[in-house]
Amino acid sequence: QVHLVESGGGLALPGGSLRLSCGAFGSDFAITDMGWYRQAPGKERTAVATITERGDTHYADSVKGRFTISTNTAFTTVNLQMNSLKPEDTAVYYCYVKTDFPSIQDYWGHGTQVTVSS
Repeated sequence: QVHLVESGGGLALPGGSLRLSCGAFGSDFAITDMGWYRQAPGKERTAVATITERGDTHYADSVKGRFTISTNTAFTTVNLQMNSLKPEDTAVYYCYVKTDFPSIQDYWGHGTQVTVSS
């Protein structure tokens, strides 16, 4: 069992920056993919940025050049640096982890609110 702990988020001005972090805790597990998704009111949850254990990254077109995903060397913590924030970035952001040991399973954080407003 993997437990995800998210931190960061909050309120930012348009053009400002925020940083999200998510740590994976548990015993005897191996993560293959990590990432961040977001869900705005009345909309579906969509991928923002993901990263594999090989370091391959993928970004949603709407955040390319503004957001950067990174991990620690142990691949148990995933960060999302968000720069040049826009009001349309307002959403609940969810940490995502996929494991392949002891089983193939997806895990989600509880979500953290990001609000971009003047």
